[in-house]
Amino acid sequence: MIRYIASKVFYGFLTLFGVVTVIFLLFNILPGDPARMMLDQREDSEQLANIRKKYGFDQSKTRQYFYYLNDLSPVSFHSKKADDYTFLEEGKYSYQALFSLGNTDIVLKYPYLRESFQKNGKKVSQVISETMPNTAVLAISAIVIAVILGVIFGVLSALFKDTWFDRIVAVISTLGMSVPSFFSAILFAWFFGFVLHEFTNLEMTGSLYVVDDFGEGVYIQWKNLILPAVVLGIRPLAVVIQLMRNSLLEVLSMDYVRTAKAKGLNSYQVIKKHALKNALNPVVTAISGWFASMLAGAVFVEYIFNWNGLGKEIVDSLNNLDLPVIMGSVLVIATLFIIINILVDIIYSWLDPRIRLQ
Repeated sequence: MIRYIASKVFYGFLTLFGVVTVIFLLFNILPGDPARMMLDQREDSEQLANIRKKYGFDQSKTRQYFYYLNDLSPVSFHSKKADDYTFLEEGKYSYQALFSLGNTDIVLKYPYLRESFQKNGKKVSQVISETMPNTAVLAISAIVIAVILGVIFGVLSALFKDTWFDRIVAVISTLGMSVPSFFSAILFAWFFGFVLHEFTNLEMTGSLYVVDDFGEGVYIQWKNLILPAVVLGIRPLAVVIQLMRNSLLEVLSMDYVRTAKAKGLNSYQVIKKHALKNALNPVVTAISGWFASMLAGAVFVEYIFNWNGLGKEIVDSLNNLDLPVIMGSVLVIATLFIIINILVDIIYSWLDPRIRLQ
């Protein structure tokens, strides 16, 4: 078990290293001067020089890449020279000094995602921490809807194979997988938030936290979660239905299921005690991928519904060329994706007794 988990973590770090490299190369070949992006229209030659020196923009791309890795690494190296980029300024972040090598201090810290270009030097980690909970609530709600309804309708479709019910569910599932999320979001917002607003009492746009009319406080508006969660859950719901149906039909055709029926167990007992657990294996795998991708795929849904999550923040940052926020957000999503996949591999081995951890 320990060896298996260690290998997964090792390959996860390799994957994350590749993501970091690709992100740096991608966003550092873009045209434009990062220093000018930070200062906007207020720059002069002296300010530009100071910004370039402070953030290492005056160095070669190779050196900037190693600076970026040094910022992200939990164990990093910092010069004692005040004119060096790696000089650890007061209040930059909290750290624990380990030891020194000449003019270099080695410290232990949390990964440093740098500062936003457009938010008055606000730390990227703070921007993400303020928006990620909203995205997590939205993604979890969407996946719960998809799993519960998907398993139920998938089982029913398998039990009523080739009937009118099965065909209707198949058509709806195909539509759910085919229709883009941004189109579904626009359609649902217009129909349920505008046309049927009198009956549903739902708004076309809105986030989880809402400021009251008098500006005296912030309160949670749960009804604003309904439409974006349903829209975000449509595609995984369609996938879960089809996977559950096909997997259950395959399991029901196996010998041990026929043996259970021959012993006198009814269909409900066979599915509950024997078939359902094994049929869930591909569903669990699909759910892991969808949940991780939802953190990134929620971009259009959050933007259309004006949901103040990480997806909407990424769109706003793209519009403003706020590169540190974009890069930090992508890294956080990639890290979560890797962690979720490792956890799902462990769960998958528990669900399927034929799999043994080496």
